[in-house]
Amino acid sequence: MTSPPLPRIAHIMAGAARGGAELFFERLSVAQHRQGYPVTTFIRPDGARAARLEAGHVAITQLRFHRHLTFLTRRHLKKCLTTYRPDIAIAWMNRATRATPRGPWALVGRLGGYYDLRNYRHCDALIGNTRGLVTWMTQKGWPQDKVFYLPNFARDFSDVTPQRPNFIPANVPFLLAMGRLHPNKGFDVLIRALQDVPRAHLVIAGEGPARDALQDVARQCGVTSRVHLPGWLTDTGPFLRACDIFICSSRIEPLGNIVIEAMSAGRPVIAGNIQGPAEILHGTEDGMLAESENPHDFSLKINNLLGDPDKAHALSVKGRQRYEREFSAPTVLAQWDRFFQQMRFR
Repeated sequence: MTSPPLPRIAHIMAGAARGGAELFFERLSVAQHRQGYPVTTFIRPDGARAARLEAGHVAITQLRFHRHLTFLTRRHLKKCLTTYRPDIAIAWMNRATRATPRGPWALVGRLGGYYDLRNYRHCDALIGNTRGLVTWMTQKGWPQDKVFYLPNFARDFSDVTPQRPNFIPANVPFLLAMGRLHPNKGFDVLIRALQDVPRAHLVIAGEGPARDALQDVARQCGVTSRVHLPGWLTDTGPFLRACDIFICSSRIEPLGNIVIEAMSAGRPVIAGNIQGPAEILHGTEDGMLAESENPHDFSLKINNLLGDPDKAHALSVKGRQRYEREFSAPTVLAQWDRFFQQMRFR
């Protein structure tokens, strides 16, 4: 007896060039293609994103997602979808969902934050990448049988060779943070915390509009020589594997992909006690939570781990085990498989 053909999948992404959701969209599309799913993607014109998807042999169509003329995008996208004939269309975040029309396909909105649910009224189902999001959506009136929890998976960094940055001295603690240089990421809190962490050097990998403000904070705190802003990293794995502690100081973080990546790399994690990171780490021995907006609490947690190598090692091991159990690619892809079957046979 032959198995039924796998459902045809369309992923629609209108997001920016960089971001956790956007990068996960790419990883998921490539991974599902490798599983054998017929997958095609619809994206904003973006040469780098198109090249990465093409390298994974994923079909792409580049569309202009008009901000104010959504009806033009919807009309073009409907024509493309009608030609492709997906069984399931996954629309990622607000703009893509607004532009994706209903049709003979199942339309699913994928949320990575607490977005305006009016953008998703025409969807057949919703996906949230945290349990907190799923609870919130049902509290907002969505039926429980139409809301699904599907977490992100992170790249497995366990086989990456550690590489300590050559711009920080040897034999000093290496603290690492990553993300867009934006006030939402709370890097200013982390820089202030560094005043009470002797000798440690902090690398904040990323770029964004807050660069000058963060450099000003470092000067005010007298830690300029110990704060490094190298810009975006082409490959984050070597630094993740080499750091003594990874820190997520965000003020807003619905999930915290980078927390999962640090757990994958087997590094001890300290994160602010907010939203996604709290869902991952609260009540566990997989990482530590510090009070958000509190430089003193971050410095206490950092010094605690730097002064207790056994505890840091235990957090590393348990975090890695948690990654394998809940956030590895095989685990998450199996959950997507089950979801597709549920949607296909409704």
